[in-house]
Amino acid sequence: MRVSVVLCTYSLDRYPEFREAADSVLDQTHDDVELVVVVDGTDDVYERVTADYGDVENATLHCNDENRGLSHSRNVGAELATGDVVAFLDDDAVASADWVERLVDAYDRYDALAVGGRMVPDWLDGEPAYLPEEFYFLIGVTYRGFREREGYVRNTFSSNLSFDRETFLDLGGFKTEMGKRGENNLQGGETELCARLERETGEQVVYVPDATVEHKIYDYRTERRWLLERAFWQGYSKRRMEEVAAESTDAEQEFLRKLLLWFIPDRVAELVTSPSTERADRLAMLLALTGVTGVGYLYALATK
Repeated sequence: MRVSVVLCTYSLDRYPEFREAADSVLDQTHDDVELVVVVDGTDDVYERVTADYGDVENATLHCNDENRGLSHSRNVGAELATGDVVAFLDDDAVASADWVERLVDAYDRYDALAVGGRMVPDWLDGEPAYLPEEFYFLIGVTYRGFREREGYVRNTFSSNLSFDRETFLDLGGFKTEMGKRGENNLQGGETELCARLERETGEQVVYVPDATVEHKIYDYRTERRWLLERAFWQGYSKRRMEEVAAESTDAEQEFLRKLLLWFIPDRVAELVTSPSTERADRLAMLLALTGVTGVGYLYALATK
């Protein structure tokens, strides 16, 4: 099975991280991997990519004529790909050496249309004690409350997500109004796409926790203000997602139930039985992030 990994990038500031991501794709244990690089309209970056990877076998390079956004770039990469499967990786992430091998194994065993894996944090400036694991999704890594064992899920993070290529193209790929582009804060492109996959094919994503990708966590992503802003836009995006596909937020509703009935009471009990400033800070942040996410959701309702 041939797997094409689409890697999108746009900034020279992150070029060292891009190189690490690209090299992790080329160093896979699976023996049939294509690297597809899409540069989002930055000529200087494309020149560097061409100099470094232009002569690499099984590497396909492309530059958009202008900045089109991450979702558009991923769709272009899937169209250029030659693999049976198209997988996506961010330019600030590093795939484990057996990542593709484990994805392929799941396609074979499940006869799957989509397979994703686990995102783990690479703390570049240390792990903040006040950030609760329940909200790790804000920094793009697998969180407490997500499925722990292999099996079907609605979606995984888009930096560790793959599709049967023909199915992806038949679905029309990611919606280009979603995903990162400039100041656009509308999140959840992978959620919408995977909800569409289930609606149109009856199939869900197979989650393989052993197929791991490390996501670099820069220090600014652990600042309280950044986390709170991110939580607001998460709430906003979830409401917008409901307008597109009502069933797409079922997983969030289940997570909210766990949060209110299990996780928050667990944190309170932990603080009562073993009080500490660190535990109090973590609980306070958990409550704040939950509240701000709700505010974002209500804001989306009010501004419809």
